[in-house]
Amino acid sequence: MSLLKVTVSTLAIAAVSAGAAAARDNIQTAGSSTVLPYATIVAEAFGENFDFPTPVVESGGSGAGRKKLCEGVGENTIDIANSSSRISQSDIDLCATNGVTEIMEVRFGYDGIVFASDINGASFAFTPADWFKALAAQVVVDGAVVANPNTSWSQVNPELPDQQILAFVPGTKHGTREVFDEKVILTGCEESGAMEVFAAENGGDEDKAEEMCMALRTDGVSVDIDGDYTETLSRIAANPNAIGVFGLSFYQNNTDKLQVATMSGVTPSVDTVASGEYPVSRPLYFYVKKAHLGVIPGLQEYIDFFVSDDIAGPNGPLAEYGLVSDPELAATQEAVAAGTVMGPLN
Repeated sequence: MSLLKVTVSTLAIAAVSAGAAAARDNIQTAGSSTVLPYATIVAEAFGENFDFPTPVVESGGSGAGRKKLCEGVGENTIDIANSSSRISQSDIDLCATNGVTEIMEVRFGYDGIVFASDINGASFAFTPADWFKALAAQVVVDGAVVANPNTSWSQVNPELPDQQILAFVPGTKHGTREVFDEKVILTGCEESGAMEVFAAENGGDEDKAEEMCMALRTDGVSVDIDGDYTETLSRIAANPNAIGVFGLSFYQNNTDKLQVATMSGVTPSVDTVASGEYPVSRPLYFYVKKAHLGVIPGLQEYIDFFVSDDIAGPNGPLAEYGLVSDPELAATQEAVAAGTVMGPLN
């Protein structure tokens, strides 16, 4: 396909079906709010370029999408789960229990997790340790484990602004939260030395120490956002001193409202995510129920289209929206064409 009718418009980015298709000739996808705009762009372009109905794209979070994928096989179940974190073995086991025994894992690009605040506010240069010390339920002060006493960023790190700590972080059903917990909070716990103290307090039990690291405050300083990034953006508009956790592409499409912080001295960008220099980046996936290939009209054509150079390549519309193209996209294309399924993760 040498010429594609692809328009990255407000409609294409925001238009999401509110319910299931009336007839099951539509491909049905659900899951990550991070992947949502990419999947919507592809769905709109697919409907314009192929003789198949435009796929239905719903959000709900990565974990929720994977659970829907695992509900079973048949026309009353979805075909694809979009995910900003990798599927877990427990998801795979749930799928198998419900007869979903063949799953195709499709990595289509990369994104960064960024920390952004009101464009007219103070600038921030964070480390993972700063976020751990700001949001963890328990921290280490003078060698002792205590309830987190910090109320301002300058208490966390004297080089940060003297501004009230208020953070809007994705809720636990979002894939972004999984990556935030692991690459920011857990890493910050280790960097600050708290992990070692927590482990010592629990007889060397590292699992218990990790649980303590990732337990966040419940006093209103750390606020879970169960909706998508637009909700976080609106919360910051109402609370200009707050910091929000976003996907890079969402920030890049809202630079008139937000300023982004550095992390460990690196400014997030397509280049720094692609190079691996920016420390808080993650691959983006969708998961296909192989049993639906050849049953749901257009499903194979859709996934081929999604990972094509024209769509997911460095000059495609997804990159235009903010996706960091996967340097191994050709391998993904081959795996999709061959119908390669996942094995167990452990």
